[in-house]
Amino acid sequence: MKREETVDHQIKMCWHAIYRMYNQQAVQHESTTSMAFVVLNIDPIEGTPATKIAPLMGLESRSLTRMLKSMEEKGFIYREKDPNDGRSVRIFLTETGQEKRRVSRETVIRFNEVIRQSIAPEKLDAFFEVITKINQLIDSKSIF
Repeated sequence: MKREETVDHQIKMCWHAIYRMYNQQAVQHESTTSMAFVVLNIDPIEGTPATKIAPLMGLESRSLTRMLKSMEEKGFIYREKDPNDGRSVRIFLTETGQEKRRVSRETVIRFNEVIRQSIAPEKLDAFFEVITKINQLIDSKSIF
């Protein structure tokens, strides 16, 4: 089987293309794709517990810690102790972070609109069905 014929290769190549495309947009706003995903996962009103962000993004907490520090230095976010749980810290968006979130959201929406205008609904339905099944197979550990 050639590399180009494998499912994992096609998924990886597509994701890398999407990631590069998003990064080109993020750089124009002094951000990165990863930072854009973080701001999209922070509740714009109530903030989000720091411990909840990494699982939402499929990241290790070590990677997120460095990124949050960088985002705080750039003025995108700030941290506050959780009033209901003194051991927990909530992450909030600054005004700059709110603007980064708005731009990130618009970018994701634009990408999805173009995809939906370019690919027939039944093909997208099939894509979602296939990708969901792949995730289920991986999650159920029925491959290895």
